[in-house]
Amino acid sequence: MTIRKTPGNWHRFAARAFFAAAATVGLEFAGLPPIQAEDARAKAAALMAADSITKEELKELVDVLADDTFEGREAGSRGGHASGNYLAQRFAELKLQPAGDKDTFFQGFRVSSRNILGMMEGSDEKLKHEVIIIGAHYDHVGYGRPGNSYGPFGLIHNGADDNASGVAGLLEVAEGLNLLPVRPRRSIMFALWDAEEAGLIGSRYWLSTPTVELSRIKAKINADMIGRLRNERVEIYGSRTAAGLRRLVSEQNQHVGLNLDFTWKMKEDSDHWPFYARSIPTLMFHTGLHDNYHRPSDDTHLLNVDGIREVSRLMTLTLIELANADSATPFRELSKRESPEVQLQKEQPARASQPRFGVSWRIAKDAPTIITSITPGSPADQAGMKVGDQLLSYNGQPVPDEQLFRLQLLASAGECIFEVKRAGEELPLELKVNPAGAPIRVGITWREDDGEPGVMLLSQIVPGSAADVGGLKLKDRIYALNGQSFANGAEFSGLLSTAEAPLNFLVERTGKLQTVRIEPLPSGRAPQPQ
Repeated sequence: MTIRKTPGNWHRFAARAFFAAAATVGLEFAGLPPIQAEDARAKAAALMAADSITKEELKELVDVLADDTFEGREAGSRGGHASGNYLAQRFAELKLQPAGDKDTFFQGFRVSSRNILGMMEGSDEKLKHEVIIIGAHYDHVGYGRPGNSYGPFGLIHNGADDNASGVAGLLEVAEGLNLLPVRPRRSIMFALWDAEEAGLIGSRYWLSTPTVELSRIKAKINADMIGRLRNERVEIYGSRTAAGLRRLVSEQNQHVGLNLDFTWKMKEDSDHWPFYARSIPTLMFHTGLHDNYHRPSDDTHLLNVDGIREVSRLMTLTLIELANADSATPFRELSKRESPEVQLQKEQPARASQPRFGVSWRIAKDAPTIITSITPGSPADQAGMKVGDQLLSYNGQPVPDEQLFRLQLLASAGECIFEVKRAGEELPLELKVNPAGAPIRVGITWREDDGEPGVMLLSQIVPGSAADVGGLKLKDRIYALNGQSFANGAEFSGLLSTAEAPLNFLVERTGKLQTVRIEPLPSGRAPQPQ
């Protein structure tokens, strides 16, 4: 049975959660060293907060916010005021501290528009003066008109996805954080922006007339249109605005399992932008546009409420991680010169390395191995190998299966002897081939990126190599090797050169962490000439 977290049973629900967390600590973490136990407790509590978010409560919230009663929530309108009053009441129920004007939740601007601001004070005496903001705009376009709607005009535009979904997610994040046995170390401001649809006016106004000193703001999370999750895909904006943000979000996603699209696109189309322009690290969660965008048809029956829950869980974990970090990561000014085009350049595959032998073959069961192509000027060509040669042995040993043969050729060191049978020749020929380049044990090339410190971006996978066979992919991001992290490429190269097989790579792929195990041959491990 789902317990409804209404004000009437709030303390009972929080108490149950607290004692459940305490029991978990006692049972699972008692044998750990103090620092590890504290970290484990914090992680368990964060997961508890994220898992408290329910589909039923999200549906109730979006049903209220996207009801005709609020007449499309246009900034400054009767419906906009009514929805604002409802949301301020929710902030009060969540025990947030007023962070608006004159000890209220409201910050008024432009005659009749209002931001709604609430604060959760941090628990760390040294860090609570620093603030993480999580925000979502609560206004929409009212009845729709040319300039803010794709029509038809004159009908209520309820904006279920845009942005009742983001507001509902924010409220559930706040409710989840209230269940933590210990509040996050930094303070958290929950911001519901008005007049976003009129040009990001509410968030711009707050930045020009802040209720919290801007120097205290260390990061901003924005939730805009998180209600149409498809194929488990979420767009993440702003991961380049501070070093390590992609990794931070991906590590939290291991508890959620969404497909994350870390776009380098930054557009002036939502409330993340004014903070980005002010050089404040920012992230935005967004499930994509659709045909109902800014139309009366953006209604609740089209929402993926399960998807809102999963995105909200990820936002909760990300917010807690940002708020609990030992130090805040500064804004990356270089991100203002980055774009999807720069991303394509940085992530493009490296130029293929020179082939070691320059030969292709065909291995068939119960049939001879036949040479099918020779690269002109390659070591095989220089040794006199010909297309159509039948390969009898390699360094005195029978030719193994396709996969092992490729691994042996890549790992070979020094002169190799191929025995071949050639049409028109009575006796087999012995061809000595000196492979090009150094032995290839693993078969990867990588790049470093100051936006992702301690991460190696794979830019080349040698075909047929151990990395290829094991399942490493281009654009995989390596976080650790055999359980060991590294600060830079030199450290990673050193680990790679000395690590014993099997090699276990912790990689991130589309925001998901996985371990890829490969079984390389030692360098030079191949049948030796006899």
